[in-house]
Amino acid sequence: MPPTSRNPNALPIYVQIAELLIRDIAAGRLIDGERLPPERDMAADLNVSVGTLRKSLSELEKKGMLERIQGSGNYIRETGTQNSVYAMFRLELPEGGGLPSADILSVDHLEKPANLPGFGAAAMGSRVRRMRYLNDTIIAVEEIWLDESVGLIDGNLLSDSLYRYYQQQLGFWITRAVDRVSIAALPDWTPTGFTKPFGQTVGYIERFSWSEQVEPVEFSKTWFDPDRATYVQRLK
Repeated sequence: MPPTSRNPNALPIYVQIAELLIRDIAAGRLIDGERLPPERDMAADLNVSVGTLRKSLSELEKKGMLERIQGSGNYIRETGTQNSVYAMFRLELPEGGGLPSADILSVDHLEKPANLPGFGAAAMGSRVRRMRYLNDTIIAVEEIWLDESVGLIDGNLLSDSLYRYYQQQLGFWITRAVDRVSIAALPDWTPTGFTKPFGQTVGYIERFSWSEQVEPVEFSKTWFDPDRATYVQRLK
């Protein structure tokens, strides 16, 4: 079943289920031509109504990722273009897939510190710190900086998908990103509920993200537990 989100602005349940299925398709856990279980069985496994499940399947059908054959069932169609809310979220469970969600730790509007790499046009930015989950498994902590020139982040409206928030609340879309993957020590603000204590070395991702501007508008740092998640970049 999809995780119970801790965020009051979480995606609707039917969208969460659709995103979970999309990530399972991308990870190869559901393959092209595979027939899904009967809808009532799937709904029971996911602990949702049949009506909610059908809305989820309709989302996949709109994206060309599902074929519904009357009297036969629902079949996966791998199109290679998932168009997912989480298309740029590249951490997965060791077995593949997993639905991302987040606990928001803090949202602040600050002057960019001198130790941040250069990005954007403004001296100020919004800083978001979150603890990330895949399904109900804690996997990462992250710090995201958004340049003030494209808007300010309102923590009261922030959803599990930051990129969806940018599109719906600030009117822009992240079109590309560059990741640098290495290792680093967990920061001193790491929550006590995280899987490892601050200072311990874990997987580390630095990301620059672009919208329409020449300069990147976002810079983020993600520390992830390699025992619980894997960085995956698929080329198609």
